[in-house]
Amino acid sequence: MSRLNELRMIARVAQMYHVENQRQADIAKHLRMSQATVSRMLKRAQDEGMVRTTVVSPSGTYAELEAGLRARYGIAEAIVVECSEDREGAIMARIGEAAAHFLEVTLQPGEVIGVSSWSETILKMVDNIHPMKAGKAKQVVQTLGGMGDPAVQIHANQLTTRLAKLTGAEAHLLTAPGVAQSREAKLVLLSDTYVRQTMELFSKVTLAVVGIGAMEPSGMLSRSGNVFTSREIAEVTNAGGVGDIGLRFFDAEGRPVTTPMDERVIGMSLSELGKTSRVMALAGGPSKTFAIRGALRTGVIDLLVTDKFTAERLLTPDANFST
Repeated sequence: MSRLNELRMIARVAQMYHVENQRQADIAKHLRMSQATVSRMLKRAQDEGMVRTTVVSPSGTYAELEAGLRARYGIAEAIVVECSEDREGAIMARIGEAAAHFLEVTLQPGEVIGVSSWSETILKMVDNIHPMKAGKAKQVVQTLGGMGDPAVQIHANQLTTRLAKLTGAEAHLLTAPGVAQSREAKLVLLSDTYVRQTMELFSKVTLAVVGIGAMEPSGMLSRSGNVFTSREIAEVTNAGGVGDIGLRFFDAEGRPVTTPMDERVIGMSLSELGKTSRVMALAGGPSKTFAIRGALRTGVIDLLVTDKFTAERLLTPDANFST
């Protein structure tokens, strides 16, 4: 009977704490025992199965899909957003909103944020960020060359400078094209002091925000002129490429696909991304699902923000994704 009496007391303590919402100090005073004893009894209540914690996910959130993505792809976190239609315009807006909230809540003082400049989804994220107090972040670094067609370049530069202003940080623009005309032209561009200084900050990035591209470049990237020719893209595809992060290509298993084109890209490499503390990828939509799956297998992504339709496809065994 002694164990039953012990369990009865533990149950009473648990009831007072979890049901009656009494503080541990008040329970200790009421039952004439130490607060340390109350704390031990509450722990025993959990161990004995008297107290079970249930989290009820709000409508419009997808805890099971998020857990599935974490388990299948070995990423630290996944955010799956509600979206009424499986259409990229609507998806980008919802992903941008969720990514903005996550960044606002988790950004640490003194962070160095790396941001890819030619992503419409990242632009949506920046559009949804509320101004933070000065000094929240230290620097915002452009991680892919931001020069291109002047009609589009303004968006790339504004993305970096606006994010810096919103987070109270100092902006560092990468004043070079994302794709140089040749390897020799890239070497000339890298000799520029300002380009070199920005690229030297890549190793100091603590949070990288990236998009994931399919083999067909996005509208914003296409308009910028920072793209490869259809023949060059075909070479990457023939080598097994399924997508890119910052114009660094990978195959369906997440292995880097290196071609002579790689030597013309002015931006952060996959190996540099892999050394970054946190890499947040923003991507969704039917045309990108195959690329997202490959990107998750590279091992460089810590957090994926995507939509419910894409999450379901990513968790479907042997899904025949659209490319």
